[in-house]
Amino acid sequence: MMNTARAETLAARAQLLEQGGWEFRRLEAFRFVPPPAAAVWLGDEPCGSCDASPLAGAGWTLHPVGAAGLVDARWLDASDSTQRAALFAGLPLPGDDAVAPFAWAHRALCRQGLRLRVAAAADAEAPPLMLQLRHLPRETVEAPLLVVELEPGARCVIVETHERDAVGCSRDLVQNLQIHLRLGQGARLQHWRQVEPAAGDRIAHHLDLRLGAGAHYAQAMLAVGSAYHLQRTQVQFDGEDATAQLGSVLLADAQQLDQQVRMIHGASRSASTARALALARGKALVASDQYAHVRPGVENADIHQHLAGIPTGGAPRLVMRPQLEIENDAVQAAHGTTWGRLPEESIFFARQRGLDEATALSLILHGMAAAELERGLGDEALCETVGARQALEAALTRLLSAAPAAAPATEASHG
Repeated sequence: MMNTARAETLAARAQLLEQGGWEFRRLEAFRFVPPPAAAVWLGDEPCGSCDASPLAGAGWTLHPVGAAGLVDARWLDASDSTQRAALFAGLPLPGDDAVAPFAWAHRALCRQGLRLRVAAAADAEAPPLMLQLRHLPRETVEAPLLVVELEPGARCVIVETHERDAVGCSRDLVQNLQIHLRLGQGARLQHWRQVEPAAGDRIAHHLDLRLGAGAHYAQAMLAVGSAYHLQRTQVQFDGEDATAQLGSVLLADAQQLDQQVRMIHGASRSASTARALALARGKALVASDQYAHVRPGVENADIHQHLAGIPTGGAPRLVMRPQLEIENDAVQAAHGTTWGRLPEESIFFARQRGLDEATALSLILHGMAAAELERGLGDEALCETVGARQALEAALTRLLSAAPAAAPATEASHG
């Protein structure tokens, strides 16, 4: 007799295949960087070089720093009916939105996951709990799951890293990751994300956030291009006075990288800031699509968007798309886009200090990229603590090696 976990897995696979809903080219959000075919995300061939044991930590290693007693961690096996129910408890079923096919593919393939619950410290002045989360691929094709719930008043820092080069697996990977973050009233989460896949990897990371009243979420992300790389973040402002800020640095060298940010303002006095800096060379394709929606009846929302794209060599394609949909007059909103090579005068003034052209370009871009990460986390010292500066230095140095000199810029903005 088939258990319910197996039945749910087969039902999700059938739902995806029967819908025939993998026509992403018809969707505006995926027009520039369409995902690989559905069959790519449903494969089940194990990789002999990777550790594919049934749970093996669900691919996540967790190291709490600070008051470890504040976090409850559960590694759950999605092939067990009882554990599967606990793993997916409270999570929405795939809907009819643009990424529903990814969600069905994830339900069909997900074998394991990690759920964390973080409590508030008794001492309001105590430093926030820091959680170091490192994900290592366990199979050639996988669908990991992470669920983090912050209780009201909890304060936490998450250091999330995906460093593909550290894994002893020579095969290209396919990863369809789902992360669900739930912040209770007054909770605060600062989130550093480092995602550096191998050149041939195809990965899609989906972050779904829900913010209670007065909650604050801050994210800084360094993402590197690959054969296919999607980073999609959706933030739902469910409570009044909730705030979210995202700062991203996107790097690509002859690869693809697609970033999509969705800010859904469903409560008054909510505020969102989304910024991205894309640096690309060769024949890379980088798209950054940022969308903010203020629903009817939501007053005094505050929205800021800014996108910048800079080619560092070759002829990359950069697509920068800020978008606003506002259904209330009592809103403050501004968005802008800048793209093109650095102005010649910027390089000229830097070279007056005795620097060669390549060094001058590197220093300017390092400064711009570091500033974006600091804005995202909202804490310059924390960027150093979580290793953001060191990771940026290494990744940007690789991108800029032997890059041609910069030429004049073009600029367009609207706000």
